[in-house]
Amino acid sequence: MTPTTSAVPILELRGITKSYGPVKACDGVDLRVDAGEIHGLLGENGAGKSSLMKVLLGLVRRDAGTVLVRGEQVALDSPQEAAELGIGMVHQHFSLINGLTVWENVALGDNGKVNKQAICADIAEVCARYGLPIDPDARVDALSAGERQRVEVVKCLRRNPQILILDEPTSVLTQAESEELFAVLGRVVQEEGRAVILISHKLAEIAQATDRVTVLRKGRIAFRAVTADTTPQLLARQMVGREVSLGDDAAALGMLPTRQARTDNGVSRDRRPPVLSLAGLTVEQGGVSLLEDVDLSVGAGEIVALYGVEGNGQATLGDVLAGLVPPTAGTVEVAGRRVDVTRPGALSKAGLGIVPEDRHHSGVVLDMSVAENLAMKSLDKVSGRFLLRRRAMLAQARRLADEFNIVTPSLDAPVRSLSGGNQQRVVLARELSGDTRVLVAAQPTHGLDVGAIEDMYSRLREAAAEGVGVLLISTEFEEVMALATRITVICSGRITGALPVSEATPERLGMLVGGEAA
Repeated sequence: MTPTTSAVPILELRGITKSYGPVKACDGVDLRVDAGEIHGLLGENGAGKSSLMKVLLGLVRRDAGTVLVRGEQVALDSPQEAAELGIGMVHQHFSLINGLTVWENVALGDNGKVNKQAICADIAEVCARYGLPIDPDARVDALSAGERQRVEVVKCLRRNPQILILDEPTSVLTQAESEELFAVLGRVVQEEGRAVILISHKLAEIAQATDRVTVLRKGRIAFRAVTADTTPQLLARQMVGREVSLGDDAAALGMLPTRQARTDNGVSRDRRPPVLSLAGLTVEQGGVSLLEDVDLSVGAGEIVALYGVEGNGQATLGDVLAGLVPPTAGTVEVAGRRVDVTRPGALSKAGLGIVPEDRHHSGVVLDMSVAENLAMKSLDKVSGRFLLRRRAMLAQARRLADEFNIVTPSLDAPVRSLSGGNQQRVVLARELSGDTRVLVAAQPTHGLDVGAIEDMYSRLREAAAEGVGVLLISTEFEEVMALATRITVICSGRITGALPVSEATPERLGMLVGGEAA
């Protein structure tokens, strides 16, 4: 159905310009959003989406341009003013306080006396209306990532925004939960005259959920259209500025690839020697089972995906394989040898490399240089008796930067100065720089743009082609379908099933993700 255009839009941006030094993040951007519509906003990292939304939320001041809400020009000098105008946003990265309960987090920012009973009633009403159940008395630090996302959504919706901005809202939801959320939002915006701006890199999601779509590229509007008049290929081309195949590129854009671009290296799956074996792996903390009797193996040269909704034990498994959390029971073997995971560095010395879920938290040291970060796994090669041998460290860093195409102004530049994609390349280069037999890649493309995602896919395939066993921990269906030879599903800390990718369908995986047999 073609959306109707109202005489006065609920939101209109005219000529929005925002510069950071010589870089124009937004360059004369015009955007119109009508009441009763879900408007898709697409663009690669650095295209200007975040800067545009920060202007709209009153977080940064525009250099030029006009903002009109319901036809009236507004200043938007602060987040408080944006909230008073009915503008709310659910951010991709959580902004909750871990030590507080759900209802306390939801209450933050309220004026006047805090009434717990009233706030909990509000939460219950929003949860029931939008199909987002959450316990208001639960502490946030005890919640899964998916539950935290729900808190963010509930916190925003409780304030009854008329203009709702959703930034990658389905990254921690199942396909069924995502469809339900958009169905409810679709009804609400039409029945109540609200508007939603949906920021997503998933073209299938944009095509399904939105009425209109606008594409930003290099700070400018590159394309706008009624969504029904577009195709995923057209949107992809407008988004990245080049032709995009539906093979290797498709998964990076949230679409199913039309062919599987995996290399089996001529090795029969049955003959592949296991390079990673987990047996009976169990983790209990505070009487709560985070992992329960997990059995999993990865063969040499194989990419095995561990798939499920965030918060179902994947992060705990990643912490175990990073040597950060000791298991309560079970064993870990690398290349046929049992590893004492309680010994610091034992897994790394055994040949296991890891790309952690949160690269800022545990993948890099942001204020250390690129060269220093690249040397962390092989300090013995660049150390003298007492000090690092700077020349050797820089030589190694230069070799890895060239091999992994790390774009940096200098090897001495702090890692925080690099783009997200180049930070991830630093992590990957370091972890593959030694005698790596197994690579654990946890959510390796979160927060990356299309080009960086494609590069990551290529690197993971190359590693497998060279005989490295890859355990891909991912919540992206398209990603696991594009990369994996086998898919293992985890739910509530337990393995609920495994399928070869040739037998995997959204329906079968959805049942396994929900804890049902498929």
